[in-house]
Parts: sequence; C-alpha cells; structure tokens
Amino acid sequence: MQPDQLSFYDYTLPPELIAQEPLPDREAARLLVVRRHDGRLTHATIRSLPELLQPGDCLVLNNSRVLPARLLGLRTATGGKWEGLFLSTTDSGLWRLIGQTRGRLQPGETVTISAVSGDTAHPTLLLRFVEREADGVWRMEPLLDGTVVDLLQIYGSLPLPPYIDRPATEADRERYQTTYASRPGSVAAPTAGLHFTPDLLARCRQRGIQTTEVTLHVGIGTFRPVSAEDLSQHVMHAEWCALSVERAQLLNETRQRGGRIVAVGTTSARTLESAFAQGGLNSWTGETQIFIRPPYEFQAVDALLTNFHLPKSTLLMLVSALAGPELIRRAYAAAIAERYRFFSYGDAMLIL
Repeated sequence: MQPDQLSFYDYTLPPELIAQEPLPDREAARLLVVRRHDGRLTHATIRSLPELLQPGDCLVLNNSRVLPARLLGLRTATGGKWEGLFLSTTDSGLWRLIGQTRGRLQPGETVTISAVSGDTAHPTLLLRFVEREADGVWRMEPLLDGTVVDLLQIYGSLPLPPYIDRPATEADRERYQTTYASRPGSVAAPTAGLHFTPDLLARCRQRGIQTTEVTLHVGIGTFRPVSAEDLSQHVMHAEWCALSVERAQLLNETRQRGGRIVAVGTTSARTLESAFAQGGLNSWTGETQIFIRPPYEFQAVDALLTNFHLPKSTLLMLVSALAGPELIRRAYAAAIAERYRFFSYGDAMLIL
C-alpha cells in the first residue's frame, strides 16, 4: 500500500475508544505530542499546552459556530417520519438539506416540524419540497418568516456525528461548541477547539503566545466517505472560509519574528493553506476544495493541534501530510495502545 491509496489510511479501532460523552473538564483531555524532527512521541494533557508551545507562537482558532441543523418532522400528507440535515441556503433563500424519508417526496409536498422544546407558543414550521440537486441534496422552501439561524434555534437540534450512539442532549448544546464560537454556519464542530477554555487561552497569552481567528463552516463533506481507492480521483467537497486582512497581517508578523503558526484543527489548517494558495498569506474569502494529502508541502502552517480522525478520512490524510504517513501510523498505534479517546469528544494530538 502507498500513501496515494485509500486503504493506506485504514486502521482498526476498538469501539470502546470512541468517545460517547465529553469530559466534564475541557482541559482534562490527554494530548499525544508528535515531534516531526526526531519522530518522538510523548504524552501530556491539553492543560500543559502553554508550556509545549513557545513565546511568539500564534494559535489560529476557527470561530465557526455549529448550527442546530438536525430537523425531525412528519410528511404533512401522510404522517410518515422525515429527517433532514440543514446545509446552507441558495441565493433565492431556499434551504439545502440532506433528507431522509420512506418513499420519495414530490415537488410541492410539505413536511411539518414542531418546536424542539414542545412550546406550543411557536407555530409549526412547514418546509415545501422544491427539487433535488444532482448530488441528491434537497432544496426546500421554509413557509415561515424568520432568519435561518432563528428558525433552527427553535426547530432544530445539534447534529451529533453518527458514531456518537445516543441522542443529543441539552448539555450538548453548550459542550459541542467551542467557547469562542461566534459565526453560525457549521453542521459539525471544529473539534480540536472543544478543548479550550477561556482560562487556557489566557494562560497561553500570559506566556506570550498570541491567538487569532479564521472561519471555516464545516459542511456536508464531514458526513461523506471517500469512495475512490486512487486518491487522485477523489473530489473534495467545498467549504466556505475566510481570513481577514488584520488577521493575515498578524500571521505574517508572527513569521517575521520567528514565531510558529499553530493551527487549531484541520479546519483552521485548510483555511490558512487555501488562503496561501491564492498568492501568499493574505486575506481571502471564498469556497475551498483543497485536498491536503501526502506529499503536500505546507506553506502557512507550522504546527497543528488536532483530534484523532476516522479511518480512511481526508482529515487523517491531512495530518499524514504534515507529520509524514509512517509517523502518523505509529502515533495512532501508540494512541490505541495507550487507550486514548477518539473522534469528536475524544483526546488530541499536537504535531510540532
């Protein structure tokens, strides 16, 4: 197997290592430290992050906020169950969703969705089916006034990943968000950031480690597996991201002073590398389809804090490009042997 083949990125994970609940303390997560220059692996916790970084480094946080994008309803005409995941809106205001129901919705048919809280003060939300896009995404028209964010807050619930085998709870509304999330738009959390508390960020700043923010709204690709064995045939999903003028300037100044750019999460890394691809580390806003995999050479990212990723995922390919495929395979084997917790609510890795 070679790193350009999908099967190279497969591994066996004991099911009990998939974290089903968040830790009570965000900073208590374990941290596997991977040093690229000598291949050394050491064990720490997120709480020790300020000491693992250096004064002059800059942490780059993704400030995207997870939408309560999961919708449960009934087909108005038949009473059959319907489930949807909101993705985005079209320029004309239609909702784009992944939908699931028995049979096929017909154009003009509606689904009825009640407020999640059961509060009868809220009217039911009707979504009228308009059409299917080429990739199977549904377009539906909301028949109720209100912004997308306001309507989802009333009628939606958090879309926990499918490997978390339980319904979302009220506690997840707070815990499945980063403490600095401010720009609604994601359908899944940028999970590396879930470990940060305001106190941890304050201790980083006290040590002379700067922080800045980018935005990448996590989209449908999070839920779609790679199907091509030959990775050159895989087409990446598009995700909207942004890097502002002021923040790009701060990152360039970090580099000029000899500091490192430390991406918090693969989403921050994709945003920075997408911006750099436009001609340097400058401000940029747009949709990115960048597919980072070996032997990609990083231009904007010097170090990465990231959670452990699913087998055969593009995120596992991204971290393999940064640290080297064989070192990542060794690191994952060590994490499994040491019983680290995996995926969204799990532990983390720091690649230096």
